Amino acid sequence: MHEFGYCEGVLAVVEQRAAGRRVARVGVRVGAMHRVVPDAFEQCFQLVAAGGVADGAGSDVVTVPMQASCPPCETRFESFESVPACPRCGSPVLDVEGGDELVLEWVQYHEDVEHDEAEGGDDHVSRDSG
Repeated sequence: MHEFGYCEGVLAVVEQRAAGRRVARVGVRVGAMHRVVPDAFEQCFQLVAAGGVADGAGSDVVTVPMQASCPPCETRFESFESVPACPRCGSPVLDVEGGDELVLEWVQYHEDVEHDEAEGGDDHVSRDSG
């Protein structure tokens, strides 16, 4: 699974950004060219994050398409395929933009909250984007 390498890179950024805070969830934007399967990414992220600040954290993966234009017939289109062909003329010769990004969009943290033992307590989650 090629998702392991991507998860290791995302985790490195998450750990740097978290600065020791416990991570509840991460949001990742990934281009279609990477052919990432969200469920496989989730499983890999769980494995690479085990034992660290993101242990047990979930992931939300949003796949973004590439923008393509076909020089022979001048058709412009979006594609989620890793190797697209022109939907109009079938040409595999395309000018492609985007679809190759891998971006950590946001991180949610568990924040310990002081509470009265009689009231009990749950972890609260805050969101750090950017």
